[in-house]
Amino acid sequence: MKQKSIKKALILVSILAIPGFLFFYLLPHFAKNRYKSLPIFGEKVVAKTFHSVKGKKIPDTIYHQVPDFKLTNQNTDTVSWKSLQDKITVLNLFYTANATKEAGKNLKQLEEYYHKNKLLRFVSISVDPAENINTLKAYAKSLNAEAGKWDVLAGDTSTIYPLIRKGLLLDVIHNGETDNSKFIFSNQILLLDNQHRIRGYYEATNPDALAKLDDEIKVLVAEDLRNIKDGR
Repeated sequence: MKQKSIKKALILVSILAIPGFLFFYLLPHFAKNRYKSLPIFGEKVVAKTFHSVKGKKIPDTIYHQVPDFKLTNQNTDTVSWKSLQDKITVLNLFYTANATKEAGKNLKQLEEYYHKNKLLRFVSISVDPAENINTLKAYAKSLNAEAGKWDVLAGDTSTIYPLIRKGLLLDVIHNGETDNSKFIFSNQILLLDNQHRIRGYYEATNPDALAKLDDEIKVLVAEDLRNIKDGR
């Protein structure tokens, strides 16, 4: 009788222990890579090279990348992809003569939240070729944008417009018919990964879009940290 009681107790303990085992040991293995990877925007080309997955040859894909550039920031320093090497980049367009205050405020809040994150950089590019160092400095100061963490950039149209249209896949229109030059462009924030690929577009004044941007920044940061840990 005593042996039966002990046997029943052991069976009960085993049954109760199984959920704990599944949760603490099996679940992390199953959940390790279970997150939805962000899309990659732009043209995709199937390469002639391959990689192997479980012994099966899979064609490599060449994704659209934002090309290199050289623009000047609020400290008159030249900024290019070399300056942003291995960084996740949050990027937007503006011009100081008609900067959207709400968009600037939203970016400022986001940058302040991620200011200490070394994997992340913010970049704002003026669409106005008449922008000068004084207006850039004033705009950067209004946002408390620290060069090297949040670069406010300007350059000539021969550099900026091809970058916007062919690189960022956006458009910009210069309306010079009035006395005050105006520029029409999409009020979007872009999220670029550390390979300079576009991973998301977000309306700069839409709270839902900004919440999504925040979530997707975290996805890219987690992806980068995992790659660093794995030595990729």
